[in-house]
Amino acid sequence: MLLKNRSISVSSSLKGLTLYIMAGCMLLTSCSKNWTSQKDSLLGQIGGTDFWKTATGAEAGRAVNAMYGNLRTWNNTAFAAICIESIGSDDAVKGSVANDAAFINQYDNFTVDPAEGQLDGFWTGQYQNINFSNQILDHVPNVNMDGALKARYLAEAKFIRAYSYFRLVRAFGNIPLVLHVPDSLTAQNPPQVTADKVWAAIEQDLTDAAAVLPVSYGPSDIGRATKGAALSLHAKVAMYLKKWPDVLNYTNQVLALGVYDLFPDYYQEFRYANENSIESVFEIQCDYIPGNTDINSSQYSQVQGNRDVTPKSAGWGFNVPTQSLVDSFETGDPRLTGTVMLAGTTTPSGDAVPMPAAGAPDKYNMKSYVPFAIATLSDNQGCGQNVRVIRFADVLLMNAEALNETGSSAAALIPLERVRARARAKSTNPATNLPAVTTTDQAALRGAIYHERRVELAMENDRYFDVIRQGRAAAVFGPLGWKAGKNEVWPIPQAEIDNSGGVLKQNTGY
Repeated sequence: MLLKNRSISVSSSLKGLTLYIMAGCMLLTSCSKNWTSQKDSLLGQIGGTDFWKTATGAEAGRAVNAMYGNLRTWNNTAFAAICIESIGSDDAVKGSVANDAAFINQYDNFTVDPAEGQLDGFWTGQYQNINFSNQILDHVPNVNMDGALKARYLAEAKFIRAYSYFRLVRAFGNIPLVLHVPDSLTAQNPPQVTADKVWAAIEQDLTDAAAVLPVSYGPSDIGRATKGAALSLHAKVAMYLKKWPDVLNYTNQVLALGVYDLFPDYYQEFRYANENSIESVFEIQCDYIPGNTDINSSQYSQVQGNRDVTPKSAGWGFNVPTQSLVDSFETGDPRLTGTVMLAGTTTPSGDAVPMPAAGAPDKYNMKSYVPFAIATLSDNQGCGQNVRVIRFADVLLMNAEALNETGSSAAALIPLERVRARARAKSTNPATNLPAVTTTDQAALRGAIYHERRVELAMENDRYFDVIRQGRAAAVFGPLGWKAGKNEVWPIPQAEIDNSGGVLKQNTGY
């Protein structure tokens, strides 16, 4: 992994960055989401050494904003993320038509070749984020600026670095751990470390971030990482590590903040008007500004949108829900409508969903849906749709699971039922369609929580890794081709092994 020759290069063109700063495309005073804008030509390339020697607080702020802007790029939210984080599960399949991006099927049937490009795309996207973070963490301490704001910038960078390493380590296992800007050829080609060391670094970053980040922001900074985001991500990390007392501790701290609640309407929670709602713990900020291609860069919604809309499609039709997912919803659960767009129906927003053309899907991801008239305004259909990364519902379900796993099963019913109660309120027949979970048997309640995580968080890139960390992958994914001892992780991208001159080693079985 020769960093200086890859898109995660630690050096950059001072001229390019200076022009970017002068362009002033990141305005902290703006109340819209475009504080996360960035120039595509500068992705992963914040700051040469000369720039940081003279950087001001304003320039440091723009560098932080660029770090956030990179989160919405192709490798972070489109094909690469879908392949690595969604398609392997029983909730989603490739979609589109048979001959379109057929390589995605390799992730669905677990035949992926290490040379398949989405692996390297996902890897590159995360290390770009990490490079942005490391540039900030290494150089901003030397910038002459307000001390409190500087501390916050560093905490935000630690959160984004932790988030990116979280995505990498659960996908690939043993990976390079790069915590500083490489300053020599040797440092630019780091070996892998064990997953345990990566998890430990993530936990340290999140501990540091939570100690500094604010509970909330004013209108001009909505969408930045908060204390609640750091605590919630730390809870999820601890859940993967089966540190149940820690999961309980971090989720209880989030609950005690008193700033989050469930948005009353599950379907509406995912619509434009309700981005960064009371339920939002962390979202990737996206936007649509007519004529501004730098801001209109997200393809998250585009790659998943309904391809049969006419006269201009609402998207490409990938990452579509399975019938297995549809069947997992209890009768009358309104979350089915909030999760799955079915051909021949009308969305609650009033769009008639067309019947599919020959070979096209009859289901789409409703959580990425943008009303068709809005989606088709941009060449990147639906580019303004935020990506929900952590919701308060997830925090409640982690809290329930931690309570159950630490022997407090009766107490676990409270957060579990809080999530179910929102769905029950919109049920067609609340008395019978979503009955209360009452069991306090630990094993039975564990199954109920697993079910609730599936239907509540469906199509949010959680199910695949959830089932693996629960130890159920062989049973759940085995019929799809998943093999124990191999598919707990994806293959290390062959391009990275080749670029490293063999320093990086392939995962077992690939």
